[in-house]
Amino acid sequence: MARQEVEGEPAESAGSTLRAGELEVGYIDVGSGVPLVLIHGGEGDRTAYATLRAHLGSGIRAISYDQRDSGITVNPPVPYTLGDLGDDVVDLLDALGLQSAHLLGTSFGGAVAQHAALRHPERVASLTLVATTPSFALGADSIDKLLNLSYGDLRNAVDDYFVTPEGQARIGARAAQTLVSRDPEQRARRHAAAREHEIRDLLGEIAAPTLIVHGTEDLLAPYAGAVLMEQRIPNAELRSIEGGRHAVGMEFADRIALWAREFLGVTAK
Repeated sequence: MARQEVEGEPAESAGSTLRAGELEVGYIDVGSGVPLVLIHGGEGDRTAYATLRAHLGSGIRAISYDQRDSGITVNPPVPYTLGDLGDDVVDLLDALGLQSAHLLGTSFGGAVAQHAALRHPERVASLTLVATTPSFALGADSIDKLLNLSYGDLRNAVDDYFVTPEGQARIGARAAQTLVSRDPEQRARRHAAAREHEIRDLLGEIAAPTLIVHGTEDLLAPYAGAVLMEQRIPNAELRSIEGGRHAVGMEFADRIALWAREFLGVTAK
């Protein structure tokens, strides 16, 4: 297993790489205890969970990683699907020597987690799905509008789409700072994968216990999708954040970390 320290990065965003399947994957592996893989959103990377990680506390081994075309991961310049990204999660578990792990995915990362659970049920101990959807089509108009913006315009739009007015006053520009730049080819591959996401008819096949966390005013992943997931996933629970928008994982990180700890059965902190 190849492992390489990455130098010259701030302490919070420092990471290493390891060989996982055909990829050289950037990752951050902190803490000990219950393994929890944090799967970032469509425009983020492994560093996007700094706020949530700070609230997770002891007893959890929090592992975040760079998906294809993200951060310091090196992948072939070819198209891929969300199924491929789900398989990448399992390749990461293999590289880390983990037979199974709990998955927490936000937005696009929640879609990746769903596909991992469908394709590899024996490797997924549980799912925590934050601000995500079972179908791109449910939020297609709003998502396409954002995906077609330049990075500069996207950063300017993030607050209104992602954070409540109260949250904007409290966390400032932190949500926008989690956005990372990609070249046009990388961006196109990720957007193409996102647009193919459609598993509404497969939700009943998800075997993992599932915690769904969703803001009632999410403009990109409509709340109706969260309700549908709770209804169709056999062992699912929905916890709503009244008025929450798309960045609930950051704006309400303390609350979500507490819920995640309870869900994973990690009570001491």
